[in-house]
Amino acid sequence: MNENPQLKDIVRQTYGAAAARVARGGGGGGGCCGSAPAASAQATADTRCCNPISSNLYGAGEAGAVPAQALQASLGCGNPTALAELKPGETVLDLGSGGGIDVLLSARRVGPTGRAFGLDMTDEMLALAQQNKRASGLTNVHFLKGEIEDIPLPDASVDVVISNCVVNLAADKDRVLREAWRVLRPGGRFAVSDIVVRGEVPPAIRRNVELWIGCVAGALGEQEYLDKLAAAGFEQASIEATRVYGADDAAGFLAGQGEELQRLAREVDGRFISGFVRAVKPAAGGGAAARDGAAAPSSS
Repeated sequence: MNENPQLKDIVRQTYGAAAARVARGGGGGGGCCGSAPAASAQATADTRCCNPISSNLYGAGEAGAVPAQALQASLGCGNPTALAELKPGETVLDLGSGGGIDVLLSARRVGPTGRAFGLDMTDEMLALAQQNKRASGLTNVHFLKGEIEDIPLPDASVDVVISNCVVNLAADKDRVLREAWRVLRPGGRFAVSDIVVRGEVPPAIRRNVELWIGCVAGALGEQEYLDKLAAAGFEQASIEATRVYGADDAAGFLAGQGEELQRLAREVDGRFISGFVRAVKPAAGGGAAARDGAAAPSSS
């Protein structure tokens, strides 16, 4: 796994650039598919906005239910709100909420008696999310600044944790999963969309920070993901493939990364999937994280 100590700063800069692009009316799709090298945060954001991972995730009804800029700022790999089976009155937390699309959709699903929290560390994304909240007219939405490794919510305060292609960006995924376990109520659900690896990935891709930001190089293997969930204290963990990326898709997300990586497109055919990752915190509040004292302390 990538141990780059500057990774968090690179993620922040990249997503800040994506938010700035949307805020200045850059749109989210047409014409930006990566022919230019991703040599900067701005180039990476512009390239990723239309790669095969982050495109065509929301139906027309969902897209029409949120402000246009919320849709344009979406850089996810799935639609966790459509699969999380949210219920009226529930409290939902979106890890790495970006421009807020999944928070706004969640808020509509849980209704006025529920609440939807979005957590993000990027000032530009938070500003865009607040703008989208105002445009939506929703009053049960709350955006928080913070890091997914240290969630600023009390223990056992949410019913569902969702995320859209963000867990794979964290260098310390074990800590992220322990934090998710901590803030969930007993019986609470972990329901995230993420990129997952099947089989071996060439080291050149694992080493490439730009591809880490693009939801590829930081992805966990299927069994590794399930093992980490179990170690954090979760039960009933499963991964459901929602899309398998072929060689042509690989060529798309490797575009602009240099000839060496582009040649690897055929080698990663079918090895990356978008997956819906489900798990449950035991109803009794037990599990490995609690038994071992691994759960992080609550934040104020």
